[in-house]
Amino acid sequence: MIEGLLILLLCQLAGTLVADTLHLPIPGAVLGMLLLLGLLAWRRPAEDAPVMTASHHLLQHLPLLFVPAGVGVVAVLGLIGEHRALMLVGFVVPWLLGLVVTAGVAAPLARRLTDGEDAQ
Repeated sequence: MIEGLLILLLCQLAGTLVADTLHLPIPGAVLGMLLLLGLLAWRRPAEDAPVMTASHHLLQHLPLLFVPAGVGVVAVLGLIGEHRALMLVGFVVPWLLGLVVTAGVAAPLARRLTDGEDAQ
C-alpha cells in the first residue's frame, strides 16, 4: 500500500511542479490527477496493484475529507444567507451551461456513432 500511496503523491507532486514552473492557471493537483489518469490508461493495472489498493483505502475514508468543508460552510452561514441569490445564479448558470455544452457535443457524437453502425 505504501508503494501505491507513493505513486499517488508523486503524481500530485509532478502536477504541482509543472503548474508552478509553467505558471499555469490550473491547480497542480488537477494536473497530477490527469497524469495519474494517463498512467492508469497506459498501464492498465490489475485490481490488486498497489495504486489500486491505496486508492480503495483512501476512498473508504473519503467522507472524512468533507468535514473541514462542512465546518467552513457553517462558519460563514450568515454570509451565505446574505448572498443566496448570487450563489443560486452562480450554481445554476454554470450547471445549465455545462448541460447545454454536453448535449451539444453528445448529440453529434451519438449521431456519428449510429451512422457508423448503419454503414456496417
